[in-house]
Amino acid sequence: MTPLDGTDARILLALDRNPQATVVALANDLGLARNTVQARLRRMETSGVLSSTSRRVEPEALGYPLMAFVTVTISQRMRDQANAALAGLPEIVELLATTGDGDMLARVVARDTADLNRVTESLLDMPGIVRTSTSIVLKKIHSLRMDLLLERLADR
Repeated sequence: MTPLDGTDARILLALDRNPQATVVALANDLGLARNTVQARLRRMETSGVLSSTSRRVEPEALGYPLMAFVTVTISQRMRDQANAALAGLPEIVELLATTGDGDMLARVVARDTADLNRVTESLLDMPGIVRTSTSIVLKKIHSLRMDLLLERLADR
């Protein structure tokens, strides 16, 4: 992944403020050439800096108001099968390999606690899954954010 510089950060902050802004509008607002903005956005998209726009959708809007973090312990001999099975479950919206008590941390969404129970039971039925431990999110204090880091980079 290509590291960002201050100009990239300024472009991303402007997109945060106005996600529908055209390249021309961004260029005008930032005092940059249109080609500069267009090339930098293309580079950020192709290098993976910019994620898909579906990441901006809140699960609540899709009918999944409950969020939980599930620590998953897997059989190392069946790691590939476990990864494939976990990747196929729509309610797992993020999956991270971790150190510590478990092997993976899954961010899971559900319609309610009964639905969460269904999801966690389905995890235990998957190949290679040994054990899970679930923590329900009571309240979202801060959503995933990058704006403060971008502002720091833009100010350098």
